[in-house]
Amino acid sequence: MNNKDNELRARKDFGVTESKKREYPPLPEKLTTTTADAHCHLDIEDEDIFMSVEDSLAKAKAVGITGIVQVGVDVPSSKWAVKTAKEFSQIHATVALHPNDAPLIALEKGESALDEAIAEIAELAKEDVVRAIGETGVDFFRTSEEGRAFQEKSFRAHIQIANKLNKPVMVHDRDAHLDALRILDDEKAQQVIFHCFSGDKEFAQELVKRGWYLSFAGTCTFKNAQSLRDALQVTPLENVLVETDAPFLTPMPYRGYPNSSYMIPLTLATMAKEMNVDINTVAEATRKNAEKLFGKFE
Repeated sequence: MNNKDNELRARKDFGVTESKKREYPPLPEKLTTTTADAHCHLDIEDEDIFMSVEDSLAKAKAVGITGIVQVGVDVPSSKWAVKTAKEFSQIHATVALHPNDAPLIALEKGESALDEAIAEIAELAKEDVVRAIGETGVDFFRTSEEGRAFQEKSFRAHIQIANKLNKPVMVHDRDAHLDALRILDDEKAQQVIFHCFSGDKEFAQELVKRGWYLSFAGTCTFKNAQSLRDALQVTPLENVLVETDAPFLTPMPYRGYPNSSYMIPLTLATMAKEMNVDINTVAEATRKNAEKLFGKFE
């Protein structure tokens, strides 16, 4: 199973199917400041409407998005992320085994295959262009009881890699908030980003208490996502990031269209409203936080 299949399956589990619309939305109004997309999958192609890296960067820059974090979800996509970050200074890479992928490797190919894949990730993680380890984590919606031990093993190994290299760990968690906290605390994780934050206000407060980062995606604009908007209300500016998780999770009013980094201003508008600040303030905060975690985007 390739990384596209894995990610599409994961998003369908969230009730997000492949794009219903066969074109990209129009560009939103340009920001008067700049920020970065903290989590993106430029390599996941739709056969009908693929956007090149060059076009993605150009459209993003046109609305004030000057950097993109390209995220690995398996060994091939992690290698692609490293290669692409070396080619484009506006892109930083992350490397990891997706939490839904790690147990599949162990159950289908054996635990030694999982160990080998983790070892490959550990080597890739040493590259300078790799600025975080992820997306890793725990996802109990899809993973069976049989696979959860392998998922936790992989998550712990990724945290250890991050701690050793002094790089942030980028966490995916679903139906597993308390287990994610338990494992991160056990491993004494230092810099932590909860990608596509999916918890409630109380969970947000737990993360903030630890000094960790909450990365909000287009889901916070969805009508049925009041819990995310409540979480934004208790998240300080120094703990917030913005992301697309493109090509998934396109913000309203374009839900169902393919997503791209240039759609960030729509998510920022909702974040600003809930955080009771203007859009420039939250844009600048997310840029500064992204630069603190990942380095400058040139």
